[in-house]
Amino acid sequence: MKNKGQQNTTVTPRIVYQNKEILRRYAFCMGDNDLDKFIIKGGRRLEGEVSVSGAKNAAVAIIPAVILADGPCILENVPNISDVSISLRILYEMGAQVKTLGYNTFLIDATTITEPIVPYEMAKHMRASYYFLGTLLGKFNRARVSMPGGCYLGDRPIDQHIKAFSALGAQCNLDHGMIDINAGSLIGAQIYFDFVTVGATINTMLAAVKAKGLTVIENAAKEPHVVDLANFLNSMGADIMGAGTDVIKIKGVRSLKGTNYAIIPDQIEAGTYMVAAAATRGNVLIKNVIPKHLESITAKLEKIGATVEEFDDSVRVSVDGPLVRTNIKTMPHPGFPTDMQPQFSTLLCTAAGTSIVTEDIFNNRFRYVEQLRRMGANISIDGKVAVIEGVSYLMGAPVTVPDLRAGAALVIAGLAARGITEIEDIYHIERGYEDIERKLQGLGADISRKSVPGGTSSSHKVAL
Repeated sequence: MKNKGQQNTTVTPRIVYQNKEILRRYAFCMGDNDLDKFIIKGGRRLEGEVSVSGAKNAAVAIIPAVILADGPCILENVPNISDVSISLRILYEMGAQVKTLGYNTFLIDATTITEPIVPYEMAKHMRASYYFLGTLLGKFNRARVSMPGGCYLGDRPIDQHIKAFSALGAQCNLDHGMIDINAGSLIGAQIYFDFVTVGATINTMLAAVKAKGLTVIENAAKEPHVVDLANFLNSMGADIMGAGTDVIKIKGVRSLKGTNYAIIPDQIEAGTYMVAAAATRGNVLIKNVIPKHLESITAKLEKIGATVEEFDDSVRVSVDGPLVRTNIKTMPHPGFPTDMQPQFSTLLCTAAGTSIVTEDIFNNRFRYVEQLRRMGANISIDGKVAVIEGVSYLMGAPVTVPDLRAGAALVIAGLAARGITEIEDIYHIERGYEDIERKLQGLGADISRKSVPGGTSSSHKVAL
């Protein structure tokens, strides 16, 4: 899908937030729905075709970025997931006008927002809510947003975000769980991050795009969604150079126009289906992808014995023989992505030999291992290192999802296992995967959703 640049969009006086499915998902993640769980009868080989949705990590940055525009924006290929639901709802509650133009297309007019304050009850449920700090600061020179929530993957401080905002001329204060940022005006600056950080790179771009003068970000993150945000902002008239490298240069502009933009395909969703195909020894064509974004995943799949064929906008993964061990170390892009570590570790549980997985991004990303052990996995953990001894097969068992990517890993385990797997707390999975059960059913999986009325979910205790 190609980006179309600015189009002439006419907004009616009263545009309402009207996507019932998005509202349903919003209610779900707020704890208003009955609990759901997945029931998977494993052992079926996945075969067929599956289409990847828009990138979650790009969407949750681009949706807040529309606040910077002086006109309405049309966003296409927006994934229908709960994190997007929360982002859209935040805009709506702040006073923006939101209208659906199709299942994955939204028209958003944020020019009606007058107060740079994000409602606490919504922001606390999503890590990416901190992107409203950068975009509100860039638009209004001030912002008030609650400390972010999200999956608990260990300490993820926002000190590098604050460092960048301060360099641009803002004053930052923490007040009863709310982050207050104020600036008389923003002035371009030289900013060097102490370590590679996607969140701070994106937030700095959002804040600096309308700052006076030149901002240079060094040691910048290079992930595909960082590049996608830069392309979106440039389509509105920004002047951003170097996205995708470790030095990004931003020349501030006075104003940004509305635009029509299509979000890139989701690299992690694509990788998840690639791994699911391998784990079930299947043959699956994954469509609507950018193969270059998948190179690190492709390389590891080929190394353990899977076959990966690349086409213009699709990849085929198939397995006709045994899979063997390998070692993995997560790294910033273009290295192996931390968001694929749980899924690939699950795959390695069924590969012959001893694999070593080193998690070098997050401190608490092995919480899913306890659940895999219940299914017969042989994994030992020592700090940031997991040692995986391949087993002949996994067995179905009741398991609970601790976070988004762990949830995808447990689904893969259930698909590959013998017997029945019941997966609880699947609201985590809905944060990042659009219609995962329907897509898997289309590949021949025996997966269904079951409601459990009247339960009390950990979603009431732990932020999404």
